Amino acid sequence: MILDLDKFIATEKTYWAELERLLMRFENHSAYKPDFDQLKRFHYLYQRTAADLVKWTTFSAESEMRHYLENLVARAYSRMHEARGRRLRFRPKRFFFQDFPQTIRRHINALWLSIAVFLIGCAFGGVVIHLDAGTKEVILPFSHLQISPAERVAKEEKAAEDQDRLKGRKTTFSAFLMVNNIRVSILALALGMTWGIGTLIMLFYNGVILGAVSLDYVLGGQTKFLIGWLLPHGSIEIPAILLAGQAGLVLAKALIGWGQSITLRDRLRKIVNDLMILIFGIAILLVWAGLIEAFFSQYHEPVIPYEVKIGFGTVQLILLIAFIRWAGRKTEKEIFHPKGRNFKNSEITPVTLDHKDSKFF
Repeated sequence: MILDLDKFIATEKTYWAELERLLMRFENHSAYKPDFDQLKRFHYLYQRTAADLVKWTTFSAESEMRHYLENLVARAYSRMHEARGRRLRFRPKRFFFQDFPQTIRRHINALWLSIAVFLIGCAFGGVVIHLDAGTKEVILPFSHLQISPAERVAKEEKAAEDQDRLKGRKTTFSAFLMVNNIRVSILALALGMTWGIGTLIMLFYNGVILGAVSLDYVLGGQTKFLIGWLLPHGSIEIPAILLAGQAGLVLAKALIGWGQSITLRDRLRKIVNDLMILIFGIAILLVWAGLIEAFFSQYHEPVIPYEVKIGFGTVQLILLIAFIRWAGRKTEKEIFHPKGRNFKNSEITPVTLDHKDSKFF
């Protein structure tokens, strides 16, 4: 058998370049977390390059290319076996400012669906209250929401004159809020096991409550109080619940497996890290929301002007949207667009991790 070296290099160099770029991602970017398909592709490239090294050693005495392939195969082998025994170290800053927002964006379609169902629930709750105000007793779960908005506002503002209304109870109250909201979020995620039906129902129901309360206060002429009461903590709490719905829908998609040829076990393995990142990130947001609700939202005029509370909540919401939209973007670009090594006098096509066309794959 005679090996056409020029044709061999022309055929295989793209695979070598792809493997080298993957290795650079592993070596230079600790935030890079390949999924199952990417790891499968990495293993395939390692096997193919190792086979190419054997062919080159057998049919060619040229040493420079042999050294290059030996180095590439050795790096790939080392990376595969090093990963098995490597101890992962939790880095809170990287987790919250990189992993968390990147994971949200990676499953953005599930978030859009979560938001859409929630908003439909809001619209439904508002329509029901508008058509029949008597349904408040059925829809709203808390007794203090069933009294008239004007009566509630007068009561709250009178109580707010006592600046120590929650003296000795702020910590307990905030802890109760945190635990309750985190429990609801975990439930929204867990209900993804019902193929997403339970998660969608929970999102819809929470939307119904918010829509009913909001329209009730608007119709009662208490819009300013409503926004000043909800926005400081709701600008974090409500998005956190929507993110929990996103997590539940991601789980549901993995269980259903639309358009995926891999097994259920592999589908769940692909998303388990993302679900853990989402739920822990949501817990952090809800801890902050609980503190804000206990130490800030519960104080109304004349203690804290509504304009101050509305301004605070608006800024907080803008920062959260910017955080989800842009946090970790720089790291993402560095990971998925690294400056790789090019072969002399050749053009290397961009790396593609989900090739289906190879007969070896």
